[in-house]
Amino acid sequence: MPETALVLFSAGQDSTTCLAWALERFDHVETVGFDYGQRHRVELDMRPTVLAALRQSFPAWGARLGEDHLVDLGVLGKISETSLTRDVAITMQANGLPNSFVPGRNLLFLTFAATLAYRRGARHLVTGVCETDFSGYPDCRDDTMKAMQLALNLGMEARFVIHTPLMWIDKAATWSLARKLGGDTLVDLIRRDTHTCYNGDRSHRHDWGLGCGTCPACELRAAGYRKFIAG
Repeated sequence: MPETALVLFSAGQDSTTCLAWALERFDHVETVGFDYGQRHRVELDMRPTVLAALRQSFPAWGARLGEDHLVDLGVLGKISETSLTRDVAITMQANGLPNSFVPGRNLLFLTFAATLAYRRGARHLVTGVCETDFSGYPDCRDDTMKAMQLALNLGMEARFVIHTPLMWIDKAATWSLARKLGGDTLVDLIRRDTHTCYNGDRSHRHDWGLGCGTCPACELRAAGYRKFIAG
């Protein structure tokens, strides 16, 4: 039977690379994004741009790329006190996590994605979480993903598989994976069209893409790109 995947897609570097990864592997691929009141809401505006660019630049992928879905999770932003849902500086907290951590975010994302996948007949869920190059978020860890897969399958009596292609690689390797999947065309698309900056800045252009250049997300992306180019 044809295999269908649902990719959690924010239009960032990681989720775009994961989308390319899924398009190489599955017969039919759909995407889902989440509006949770994030301060960098411009990422939602870039989703149609990135999807259109993928279809235009990679016709074979475009033939497999199906419907895009956007889920309103505004309630998450309303109950969260974080630097991604409030206009406050990004700082470290007493618990050792940055205040950019949105508690429950990836757990909710996967739950709603699985609910949608159940209806759409998609068995595979693909997400760009990573233990290697991230800010210590507990909902990005491999153990969390394994636990979520078990909970979703038990709770929905399903056989979902959660795929995490970036789990054990750093940002430089993520750039390399993009080149392996789609050559310099995909690398240039990611640099031009994807959005990572926590401050929602698309007015400053860098060799690695657009962003403020100083927030943790920009710094991580920039450092990974420099290492990728040097390697």
